[in-house]
Amino acid sequence: MVKHADRVKKGIRNPHRAAEFVTNRLGIWASSRGYLGTHVLEREWDVLVLLDTCRVDALRQVAPEYDFLDNIGRLRSVGATSSEWIGATFDQAWADELQNTAYLACNGYADFILECGGDPERFIGPAPPAYFEQGDWNFARAADLGRLEHIWRYEHGDDESQLGHDEGHAPPRFVTDRAIAVGREFDFERLILHYSQPHSPYVANAIEENRELYDYEREPFDYLESGGDRKRVLEAYLDDLRYVLDEIALLLDNIDGEVVISADHGESFGEYGVYGHPAGSLHPQIRNVPWAKTSAIDTGDYTPKFDPEHTSERDVDETLRALGYAE
Repeated sequence: MVKHADRVKKGIRNPHRAAEFVTNRLGIWASSRGYLGTHVLEREWDVLVLLDTCRVDALRQVAPEYDFLDNIGRLRSVGATSSEWIGATFDQAWADELQNTAYLACNGYADFILECGGDPERFIGPAPPAYFEQGDWNFARAADLGRLEHIWRYEHGDDESQLGHDEGHAPPRFVTDRAIAVGREFDFERLILHYSQPHSPYVANAIEENRELYDYEREPFDYLESGGDRKRVLEAYLDDLRYVLDEIALLLDNIDGEVVISADHGESFGEYGVYGHPAGSLHPQIRNVPWAKTSAIDTGDYTPKFDPEHTSERDVDETLRALGYAE
C-alpha cells in the first residue's frame, strides 16, 4: 500500500512519467496479445539477423561503409525489449512455422520464455521482470522450434574463446560461428540470429584500446541522465554497431539465402525524456526497427572455430547482468 501511495504521489508531481507508466503497461498487454507491430514470420526471408537495440537512423548512418547495406526500410517491432520481442515472436500461434525455424539467441530471457515457459520457479537466474505478469502471453516452447541454442552459454570457455570484454556480453563471433555451422549442417527453412550488439555496455573501443570501460560506455543512460555528453555516447554506440556489422560481413560470405538485417527493438537516447528501452514503450525510436534486405552465398572460405561441445557454459545470471537486466 505504501509503495502504491508513493507511486501516486510521484505521478501527481510528474504527470508525464505517470502517463508513460500507464501507456507502457498497455503496450505490454498489447504486445502479449500480438496487437502491436509486424510479426517477422509474416515476411519472406531465409536468415533474419537481429542487432539488439539497433535504431533505423543508426543503421542508415553507417550504411555507406558496408556494401551489403542498401535501401534500409523499417518495421514496427512487436516488442520494446528483447524479452517482449521473444515472447511475442515465439507464440504458440506460430508453432507450425517454428517447427522448421532455428533460433540462435544471445539473450538470457530466451531461456526463461522458451525453456521455462515463463515460470519464475523454474528459472535459474534473477527474478524475471514483473511486466511478464501484466500480459496475456502464449509462449511457445523450445520443443516447438527446429533448433534453439543459447549462444551466451559459450562465452566463457578456454582462453582462446575470449574475444570480448570482461564487462561486456557475448561477442558477435560466437553467433557468427554457430550460424555458419548450423547453416552448413542443417537445412532449416528459417534461421534467426540474435546478436547482442550494439546493446550497452559499449565495448568495441575498449577492446581495440585494451582498456577498461569508461563510465559512458558501461552505463550510458545513467551518464546521460546526469548531464553527460550525448555525442560521446552516440559515437560509442555507433562503434559497437560497426563491431557487429563487421561480423555480418563475414557471415554473408559463409551462409546461403535471402537475408534481412533488423533488430528486436531500438533505443532512445533522451528523445522525449526517455532513456534506453523501457518495457512496453511505444516510443518511435524504440518501436521502429530497420529492415534491410540482402543476399548471401557461402564461399566456404571460413571455418567456424567454436563448437558447443568444447566450450564451458556461462551462468544465465551473469549474462543477464552484463545486459543490464539484473542488479
